[in-house]
Amino acid sequence: MVDYPQLVQTVLDTTDVRVLAEFYRELLGWHYRPGDEPPEVSSGTSDDADWLVLRDPERRRGLAFQQVEELQVTTWPEHDVPMQLHLDMTVPDVTRLESVRQHAEALGATLALDRRDDPDEPLYVFRDPAGHPFCVFVA
Repeated sequence: MVDYPQLVQTVLDTTDVRVLAEFYRELLGWHYRPGDEPPEVSSGTSDDADWLVLRDPERRRGLAFQQVEELQVTTWPEHDVPMQLHLDMTVPDVTRLESVRQHAEALGATLALDRRDDPDEPLYVFRDPAGHPFCVFVA
């Protein structure tokens, strides 16, 4: 029998871990791992985090954010700088797809591809505030 490893989380590089973690926290409704919450503004504590983790409500999935000095943003759909990684998310119907689009854009996502009228698989491709692509489609 093979002793398979367990995938704990996906890690995204970013030049500002708090900004990107907050974007995905708001987009997905997830929560910080204990100890990773933003510092209290009134405490005067600076937020110098270089690694933060979000967990889904059931604590089955995680998304982590790692500080880097520089990040080359993908040029997709052009191929000068490939995607390398992207996140796929689903919604049950086109109405919810449009709702997620409005929410994602309000949080700072930019639309990279609009295929909401595709009869087989309506979807949007966005770039998060750090430039990472993510897809939201009707499953």
